[in-house]
Amino acid sequence: MNTLKFLTLVLWLAASSVLNAQTLSTKNKKAIELFTASDNFRVRGENDKAIQLLQEAIEKDKKFEEAYFRLAQIYRVQENLTMAVKYFEWGLAQTQNSIRIKLYVYELAKTELEAGSYKNTIDFSTQFLVLEQSDQKKIAQVKLWKSQAEFSLLHEKELFEYEITRLSDTVNAFPMQYFPVVTADQSQLIFTARFGGVRNENEDLVVSTKDAKGYWSHPVSLSDNINTIRREGACTISADGRHLIFTVCGERGCDLFESKKTGNVWSKPKSLGPAINSSSWDAQPSLSADGRELYFVSDRQGGRGGYDIWYSRLGDSGWMKAENLGPDVNTPFDEISPYIHVNNQTLYLVSNGYPGFGGYDIYRLEKKEGIWSEPLNMGKPLNDHQDQYSFIVANDGAVAYYSKEESKNRSRLYMIKLPSSLITDYKGNVVKGKVVDAKDNKPLKAGIELYNIQRNERISFVVSDSITGEYLMVLPGGSEYALYISKLSYVFQSLHFNYLQSEEAEPVIMNVYLSPVEKDASVILNNLFFDVDKYELEQQSITELNEIVKFLQTNKSVNIEISGHTDNSGTESYNQQLSFKRATSVTEYLRSKGINPSRLTQKGYGAQRPLKPNDSDENRQFNRRIEFKIL
Repeated sequence: MNTLKFLTLVLWLAASSVLNAQTLSTKNKKAIELFTASDNFRVRGENDKAIQLLQEAIEKDKKFEEAYFRLAQIYRVQENLTMAVKYFEWGLAQTQNSIRIKLYVYELAKTELEAGSYKNTIDFSTQFLVLEQSDQKKIAQVKLWKSQAEFSLLHEKELFEYEITRLSDTVNAFPMQYFPVVTADQSQLIFTARFGGVRNENEDLVVSTKDAKGYWSHPVSLSDNINTIRREGACTISADGRHLIFTVCGERGCDLFESKKTGNVWSKPKSLGPAINSSSWDAQPSLSADGRELYFVSDRQGGRGGYDIWYSRLGDSGWMKAENLGPDVNTPFDEISPYIHVNNQTLYLVSNGYPGFGGYDIYRLEKKEGIWSEPLNMGKPLNDHQDQYSFIVANDGAVAYYSKEESKNRSRLYMIKLPSSLITDYKGNVVKGKVVDAKDNKPLKAGIELYNIQRNERISFVVSDSITGEYLMVLPGGSEYALYISKLSYVFQSLHFNYLQSEEAEPVIMNVYLSPVEKDASVILNNLFFDVDKYELEQQSITELNEIVKFLQTNKSVNIEISGHTDNSGTESYNQQLSFKRATSVTEYLRSKGINPSRLTQKGYGAQRPLKPNDSDENRQFNRRIEFKIL
């Protein structure tokens, strides 16, 4: 049972106890005795015995209204909604009490919606709204149920072409598994596993790894440092798979913790602290691809009502104080299971407060210029009258994973291929590999920065693993990017990626070789741009130019040669002049930023030093370049 359902059950048990304290409608002592005895079994979860005793109580008094009500409640907990509706209706027929009538009509509207009986939901909702004039909370709830039933009838014939496949029993190895997350390259699937039956609420985080043929391995414990005797679950992982934030639940509720991976070892978890955690319920985190934005669920004070989505950014001194995402996202009801896509613009969440098919549905919102769009219901058959609880979308925007509850003690993980109409316009790709020393292939811990060169804006920063040298960076769609890999005492590397219109979905594998800062070490500057036959630098070159400035300011004793190169098109004299003028444009910019001219030399080599044969457009483009070399 997931945490949300567990809390709902606790509230139901508490509310049911109120019934015992009221004056019962029967005077039959034996019926009262049976009714009271049934409650001892019900609170222990022995519902079949409770049902037997309640039915015997009704045999003693056919008008024992409270026994009908209690039977209906138990049948609803057992998810036997047909019997629940029958007993609510039979109980309603036994009472003339206006308060009890409103209660029955309220419960019937709720149960009919849970059963997907939308016309009946509208009928009972309409009755309730006539009967109830003062309880504003219930009025708002029933108005929502009615609107959801109307939405469902309006859209019941609209079916999206989802391809939904249950993952193999190798992955679905536990009684219950839910809240899946996947690394950006879809090589690892991490999820919450519940190991036992009703009495065993232990939850751990497990991981399944995809092999070369695309098969998922049997899930194993993520780490002994992470899994303890407490309940660990509902996690999120950074794009590179090395920063984990997860939920830990104990006697005092649920809080968020983090762990970081070096090599193959996860660190001992530590609390995210008071900026994130509160004295209330804090759970279900979602971390942005760059690891600097966190979305999570809380029922703390200051929200819109129920469970809300909260948000925090990582500052220089840690996580900033969490803020409520506000009325553009949250409703007075429940919003749970947020998932921020790797593009950092698409938010998926689960809500029971928006127009939908009843209960919890899955929605998508897009952020443009800092404003969230209207939530889009993801439609049938993904959503239906039953509850959906968790949903994530891979970086390509086309594949998703979610968990579906088949009963109160059984849930499984599914993979979904989304229809084209529901694939986000802002896709992403992955570049990954290793950073090593160019001389001895020793793995290096290096900083890796991703810049949007159209806006000269750094949008992500990660560090390669200090033991393996491995790195992974998400490249969101819709722009051109410069990727810089740098380490003190080494010459930085410059990479370029154009994803303005790219549909490329396969991860880019690129190992990076960093050369120590020493004589003749050189680097190709892949993010300097000129118009055809022009030597004036284009605006998107600023990011690269500033990277060179930063390198020279850090390495104050280094002198460099800036060299221009062309392909073999045009005359030798023209090529030499153009390449020299382009190199000069670079040196002039560096001088304007305070770099001593004596440290800079510019050369134009024309087509004299090609890196590839000038026998194709691609090779000729590669030969048209600017380099710098340490003198």
